Amino acid sequence: MARRFKPEKREVPPDVRYHNQNIQKLINHIMLDGKKSTVTTLVYDAIDIISEKTGKDGVEVLEQAIKNVSPVMEVRPRRVGGATYQVPMEVSPDRRLTLAIRWIITSTRARSGKSFSEKLAGELMDAAENQGASIRRKEETHKMAEANRAFSHFRI
Repeated sequence: MARRFKPEKREVPPDVRYHNQNIQKLINHIMLDGKKSTVTTLVYDAIDIISEKTGKDGVEVLEQAIKNVSPVMEVRPRRVGGATYQVPMEVSPDRRLTLAIRWIITSTRARSGKSFSEKLAGELMDAAENQGASIRRKEETHKMAEANRAFSHFRI
């Protein structure tokens, strides 16, 4: 059953320090129990750590990481007759960003030891260099889409 109307997208205001929307979205996604100030400190610390270790601008590394992790194709289930097919589809820009941020956070939390800022910095630096768990996740998604290319005529 389809929805009657689509809820409008909320505009996320840019973050305070760098005036960057992606950083604010990252902060909002990491946040647990409404503790935004705590997460903001952690994310800014991670960006500072990246700047120290790489010598590059931390925000640029973060943007590159998000760009590298963003998937182009994904599979979505589609019922045809009695069977459910995994149909490869292109990912919309909004969903691309959301998935990239979600995967980066998941793989950051899965990393061992150290403070969250250091783990986040490490994951972002890895992702910016096309390495790490979040990049692996993207490649798996692409492999699934490639493997199910035969079902691409069942557009959703």
